[in-house]
Amino acid sequence: MLTDLWDATAAACGGKAAALGTLLRAGLPVPDGFVVPFAVHGTGTGSVGSDALRDAVARHLARLGDPAVAVRSSADAEDRPDASAAGMYESVLGARGTPAVVAAVRTCWASLHSDRALEYRSIRPASPAGESMAVLVQRMVDADASGVMFTPAHPGASTRVEASWGLGPSVVGGTVTPDTYEIAVDGSIRRTIGRKATRLDRGRDGTGPTASEVPEPERTRPTLDDATARALTALGHRIAAELDRPQDVEWALVDGGLWILQARPITAQAPALPTGPVAGGTTTLFGAPGSHGTATGLARVLHGPSDFGRVRPGDIVICPYTDPAWTALLRVAAGVVTETGGVLSHAAIVAREQGIPAVLGVPDATTAIRDGDLVSINGTEGTVTPPRPASEADHGHQVPVPRTPR
Repeated sequence: MLTDLWDATAAACGGKAAALGTLLRAGLPVPDGFVVPFAVHGTGTGSVGSDALRDAVARHLARLGDPAVAVRSSADAEDRPDASAAGMYESVLGARGTPAVVAAVRTCWASLHSDRALEYRSIRPASPAGESMAVLVQRMVDADASGVMFTPAHPGASTRVEASWGLGPSVVGGTVTPDTYEIAVDGSIRRTIGRKATRLDRGRDGTGPTASEVPEPERTRPTLDDATARALTALGHRIAAELDRPQDVEWALVDGGLWILQARPITAQAPALPTGPVAGGTTTLFGAPGSHGTATGLARVLHGPSDFGRVRPGDIVICPYTDPAWTALLRVAAGVVTETGGVLSHAAIVAREQGIPAVLGVPDATTAIRDGDLVSINGTEGTVTPPRPASEADHGHQVPVPRTPR
């Protein structure tokens, strides 16, 4: 009924599990595990097959030594060259014991038809219908630091890495502004150190990841030394070679060792890091270039999903951070500005897929920009200019939104 990760194929287990199976067979450091394949989805969600599924999960967990595990989707509509579905489906981290793992599998299955997943598939018409999901179960990795790596887009290009303390959802979810490393082919490194105020770690009571504050001296300490950044880069080259194309890789650092948690095709390249100071006036705000293009519109300052109803077509969304629940806004808004988050986060990836300009990690953006200000954003350079009140006429009708093409 279940498939060892080592044996996973895309046809039976989805792209995410298949990629990790390929890397595991190549001898790369991938946590071991197993997959609930597509074939089980139809029978396992109802009463038929429930006992068999539970017994099979129990046997496979026993072979792993009954550890805490990460339970994640491997759907037919994700991790594809034309559609990442980044963050659209549920993951359950730190599940332990057969009842908890089976419940986590069902949580992943249910997320196949969540509002955000349906919204994403509706705006990515090239995606499959999304009617089937395999589920990946892997030994949990308790990361000291973790993050995302984009392998080089072409020979001679650099590797981009984002990193923060603790488990990866802080980086992929955009809730911290991570450290950024750009590693050139000659091994030289450019870095920008983020202020990493919080971290996630596995809860010891089985309730999933818990957030905690990072002590002040650690917030601005680099997460990676040069040797580790270069080792990660070398690992990225091996991953891209095995999978035959540039890869978006999630990784973790544990006791000095690197682990690969996910590898999927890069669907849209991130803007280049600025090579020097970006010109701007005294009112210009600066952040990380997150998604190519420019747009002008009325600022809509949002603090959570309860504010979504205030967004109108052509607005520029200003928010503390975005997570996958905000995907619906990306087909309405003309651009996005966040206070935290990195260029390789899930929301930034989806913005690039949609061609929506984004500027990330702009400190105090939600207070420096007032709701209704007329703003212009440049997602290629990472600037927001100039925050100023819109005219009464602007408030009475939609401001035209000029964009540059991707």
